[in-house]
Amino acid sequence: MTARVVQKLPEGDDWIYEVKLDGYRALVLKDANHVQLLSRNNKDLTASYPAVRGAALRLNARSAVLDGEIVAVDATGRPSFQALQHRAAHPGYAIAFYAFDLVQRDGEDLTRSPLIERKAQLAQVVDGSGILFSQALPGTAAQVIDAVQRLGLEGVIAKRKDSPYRADLRTDAWVKLKLDQQQEFVIGGYRPGPRGVDALLVGYYDGKQLKFAGNVRAGFTPHLRRDVFEYVKALHVSRCPFSDLPNSKASHWGGSMTADQVAEMQWIKPTLVAQVRFVEWTADHHLRHAAFLGLREDKAARDVRREA
Repeated sequence: MTARVVQKLPEGDDWIYEVKLDGYRALVLKDANHVQLLSRNNKDLTASYPAVRGAALRLNARSAVLDGEIVAVDATGRPSFQALQHRAAHPGYAIAFYAFDLVQRDGEDLTRSPLIERKAQLAQVVDGSGILFSQALPGTAAQVIDAVQRLGLEGVIAKRKDSPYRADLRTDAWVKLKLDQQQEFVIGGYRPGPRGVDALLVGYYDGKQLKFAGNVRAGFTPHLRRDVFEYVKALHVSRCPFSDLPNSKASHWGGSMTADQVAEMQWIKPTLVAQVRFVEWTADHHLRHAAFLGLREDKAARDVRREA
């Protein structure tokens, strides 16, 4: 079940608020002594996160399906998507699973039960296991937003207390407010540099067309440039995958690209997805001051759209 992006949180006693966590969305599936972690695109993540698997074995249920987020957290509990991506470079972070919903318990399908009842059972199931519980935040919408902003977290999710669990649907029962500008984008090419990748060219799908959103230069370390190059070098193609490039006679390198600038780029098959933070969309629909946060292995490129 997914949330719709909004510009204002709903208010009232019918809603609960939770922190929008910055990690990999995943399901935990436990059946006796067998545990599996599945990403949103059904990739098996179990071997990559042994600590989560170990915690799931201690759940207070013989079998269960939990929905939540794999995150890297520091000693204060603050999540970092970059630390999740590059664990060796962030030794002070621990991998954890924040559970926010319970889909099945001991063979019982809970998808039609109200959210507030699923959350109550979830708290019992994860108690003492090492799986973390995503608690409802107290206060009004304004108070919650203020607290989350002061902590420097990504955003807030609002959920109707009576909402059933509707898999693979984006409904008004779950909505999210982003407090900084970031989303996933499809990588369609890159500008080669002496250390691997100088800049990524990213976009989003509009129907069947991949639209150019801009270039991403910031956010890279020399190590990251080499790491990303290892991913993209196997995906080289000769044709530009963006439907709207070249798009300008201007000579600057940025949202607009001339035919000469396009000729400098190396194109790739548009299957990789990057998480990108940016200041704003410009008037000509390109990203301003974009920074790379990491690659997303849990998102399918064809599902990436420009978020309103």
